[in-house]
Amino acid sequence: MLASPAIFADKAGMAADKTHRAIEAVFRIERARLIAALARMTRNVDRAEELAQEALLIALTEWPKSGVPNNPGAWLTAAAKRRVIDGVRHHAMRERKHAEIARELDEERDMSAEAVEAALDDPLGDELLGLIFAACHPVISPEARAALTLRLVGGLTVEEIARAFLSNEVAIAARITRAKKAIAKAGVAFEVPRGAELQARLGSVLEVVYLIFNEGYAATAGPSLVRPPLCAEAQRLGRILAGLMPEQPEVLGLLALMEIQASRLAARAGPDGRFVPLTDQNRARWDQLLIRRGLNALGRAEALGGADGPYALQAALAACHARARSAGDTDWQHIASLYDRLGQVIPSPVVELNRAVAYSMAFGPEAGLRLIDEIADAAALRNYAPLPAARGDFLFRAGRSDEARAQFEAAAALSRNEPERDFLLARAAACAE
Repeated sequence: MLASPAIFADKAGMAADKTHRAIEAVFRIERARLIAALARMTRNVDRAEELAQEALLIALTEWPKSGVPNNPGAWLTAAAKRRVIDGVRHHAMRERKHAEIARELDEERDMSAEAVEAALDDPLGDELLGLIFAACHPVISPEARAALTLRLVGGLTVEEIARAFLSNEVAIAARITRAKKAIAKAGVAFEVPRGAELQARLGSVLEVVYLIFNEGYAATAGPSLVRPPLCAEAQRLGRILAGLMPEQPEVLGLLALMEIQASRLAARAGPDGRFVPLTDQNRARWDQLLIRRGLNALGRAEALGGADGPYALQAALAACHARARSAGDTDWQHIASLYDRLGQVIPSPVVELNRAVAYSMAFGPEAGLRLIDEIADAAALRNYAPLPAARGDFLFRAGRSDEARAQFEAAAALSRNEPERDFLLARAAACAE
């Protein structure tokens, strides 16, 4: 019996859907690099995003007929460049800048896919790095840098970014728009800075990536203790940076820190979603592959002479926990010495608070209480829940339960994260018992 036309139509439709999904998957992979090349060319982030989307529409029309090219990134870039040329040619070209762009691009009009590919394969990865450095420029606020980086480099939608940061889409869209305007107003070049400027600007890039990671690792507010997709995106950005800047020890240090910390994500919350402190975590649930990746990146950072970099030192701290087979095997004295070094490199009340915790574990709760009293009045720790939480722990272990309960209750009142607040209230109740 002959198959009905409807069956052939269904099969054709399924094949088309499969092809379109494959094209969209390829586009997600190539999107950041494509936007980087176009932003560098047009000096306009919005226009670069539009051109990238137009190139996708062309691919959705052409590739089902011709097949996915061997180098889709080169094909998409060439298609987008042709759109730029056509757009410039159809304008009056009154402005000199437009005329210059048109001439430059016209010379490239007949570039072969191989030539475009060669340009994309710049060993320094200048175009993608340039986009990252532009999105993380210090003229933009840290929160806006994070949102713009997730949008341009991560390819997340405004809705996804808003959901990740427990914000609304209007606020995130406005934040991204302001960031783009700030880039345009400051005349930020979509290029990798060189020399001393590179080191100065690199700190801003790493700060943004770690901000994204931290919001996933320890959510500041909301019903969830962790948001793994944000951690995964930050790790992906860290791996991109490490691949493009393999000789930068602090890039490797940050990657090591994120990989090792991310290895503990599955163990940070119990089946009921409750917070599980590091010392009580089931270490069998720690991801050994991520630990190996992190230790490898840390080793490379130290081999490059970056052992005393801020991120490398924090990674070394995380490595101490990763190497301990049980909580009782943790070398707290070594951790305390690492915090001594970290406090000299990046002195801050938060580092000193963590140093006090390490000292309390290495030398007893009274040692921690002495150190915490020295920083208790720091403005940066005002309304900072970990401060009374740490003091409560020290007091509890020192046998001063009533004082500890008051501190845990104070910490719970300051916390905006629901599982963390529940954990602190439970500790306060345990003090009463």
